[in-house]
Amino acid sequence: MKVLIATDKPFAKVAVDGIRKEIEAAGYELALLEKYTEKQQLLDAVKDVNAIIIRSDKVDKEVIEAAPQLKIVVRAGAGYDNVDLEAATAHNICVMNTPGQNSNAVAELVFGMLVMGVRSFYDGKAGSELKGKKIGIHAYGNVGRNVARIAKGFGMDVLAYDAFCPADVIKSEGVCPTASANELYQHSDIISLHIPATAETKQSINYAMVNQMPKGGILVNTARKEVINEDELIKLMEERTDIKYLTDIMPDKHEEFLSKFPGRYFATPKKMGAQTAEANINAGIAAAEQIVRFFKNGDEKFRVNKK
Repeated sequence: MKVLIATDKPFAKVAVDGIRKEIEAAGYELALLEKYTEKQQLLDAVKDVNAIIIRSDKVDKEVIEAAPQLKIVVRAGAGYDNVDLEAATAHNICVMNTPGQNSNAVAELVFGMLVMGVRSFYDGKAGSELKGKKIGIHAYGNVGRNVARIAKGFGMDVLAYDAFCPADVIKSEGVCPTASANELYQHSDIISLHIPATAETKQSINYAMVNQMPKGGILVNTARKEVINEDELIKLMEERTDIKYLTDIMPDKHEEFLSKFPGRYFATPKKMGAQTAEANINAGIAAAEQIVRFFKNGDEKFRVNKK
């Protein structure tokens, strides 16, 4: 078996070493394609591989069709919208993610940005505190649960809405469930977004949704930029000078946000949620372990596409 790590933004060396140890201990071969600049390099690299580990790299139909021996793709991270699931299923390829491995890193970033946001971006002006504020978690998965854990440490009131997580489960973890996303926004001083980019969620965070937030509301996005309706959020922030937007996914209209809303908008230069040494190692090694279990035992626990 040949396993390819294809990363235009490479794993840390210690993560690659950990992946190599797992793959070679199973008797498989490991190949590396790092910092590639042309898609053709990826197409050439996948010609004889059985498995691929990626980060934010795109595995589309063309890549899949260039890899006749490919059986599994693992996205080292939670999101997997960079993989063409339909094409993978059509070619009998299993696609997995590594849920939970980056969760704490993303959750800590939420609060790194939040503290900066409530303290007036450290510009010398008086700010406010997180203690006593209500934080609404939109999607209560692995990252959402870590956000809730950290929020409790700040002394915040924690609310959550998740269409797929039962209210009694949320409540059992000391978090107040809401009956709808609208109710969450109406009662939260801060909203932390953790929804995936799907047909239902894309552009769903719009004028009407965010406008329900109380005065001084802060929207934090560490999910996907596609869930934000940028035009409508800009319109809202023009009308409501109390709203702030903090994101680690730079919007398409970044320059417009930046020029119009100084002191109320912040975006990291690139997606930073999983950019920690610990998350890097955890997700990479988890991907390797999942590939080994898949070939050894047929384990498809974290499969995200149809069979």
